[in-house]
Amino acid sequence: MTKKTTRPTHGHDAKVTVRNARFQQWQSYLSTRAKRTKAARFLIQGVRPLTLALEHDWPAEALLYRLDGPPLSAWARGVLEEWRHEKVGVSGELMRELGEKSDSDPELIAVAKTRQRGLGSLTLRAAGDAAPLLVVFDRPTSPGNLGTLVRSADAFGADAVIVTGHAADPYDPQCVRASTGSLFAMPVYAAADASEVLAFRDRQRAGGVDLRVVGTDEDGDVPVFGHDFTGGTILVVGNETRGMSTGWRQACDVTVSIPIGGAASSLGAPSAGAVCLYEAARQRIQAPAGPR
Repeated sequence: MTKKTTRPTHGHDAKVTVRNARFQQWQSYLSTRAKRTKAARFLIQGVRPLTLALEHDWPAEALLYRLDGPPLSAWARGVLEEWRHEKVGVSGELMRELGEKSDSDPELIAVAKTRQRGLGSLTLRAAGDAAPLLVVFDRPTSPGNLGTLVRSADAFGADAVIVTGHAADPYDPQCVRASTGSLFAMPVYAAADASEVLAFRDRQRAGGVDLRVVGTDEDGDVPVFGHDFTGGTILVVGNETRGMSTGWRQACDVTVSIPIGGAASSLGAPSAGAVCLYEAARQRIQAPAGPR
């Protein structure tokens, strides 16, 4: 029996071993939002993000694999074998640049397509299921913070994340990495401002699904554990430095605070969001299922 090779043998694959125009285009997706937006493409780096993208059938264009260096792992060979789009062999040096790593060469990087989701395509849970839980991040400036909140929303059972206003790009590599792949499992929607989300809420109410707007604020009306999160909820997390916009403050049915101690004056936005999401998940686990 012939021993199976550990190096992909794709005779018709393209190869990139120099910094040609195609490589420069991929590289631009890492650093330039305008390039990502115009091409509607971004890069997926890392084992877990790529694995989750595949599990959730994220639309893809090409898979880049390392041509030289150590043999590819069983995981990488398996992904290559199952990949049904273009495969491109790339030198280890160039893969290291695309992977933004100085100490190792990534085995695989995917060139994927962005998804631009508007609230018109957001469908909430069916009647009889747990009440909807939506998370709004108002004008986040840090892609890493956005990715962290997406990860928390995924972990604690939210239905979707809505990003409002002029905000960080969900497809920035920092966001993709910070989400550790949750970006591909947790739908992220874009809305212009609070009024667009409130119009969505009003449509849901007209259809029999109530949603209360709950804002996070260090001077909130009640502590987070004093609010009932078991009903339909739109949880609003404000900008990292300025908090919620005036429009969101006016839109809130209630605001919640997170009691803290020590020398810290407040929690960062994604941490505050995670605490509130955990409290919502805790309450919902203990509450009986059913429409609310």
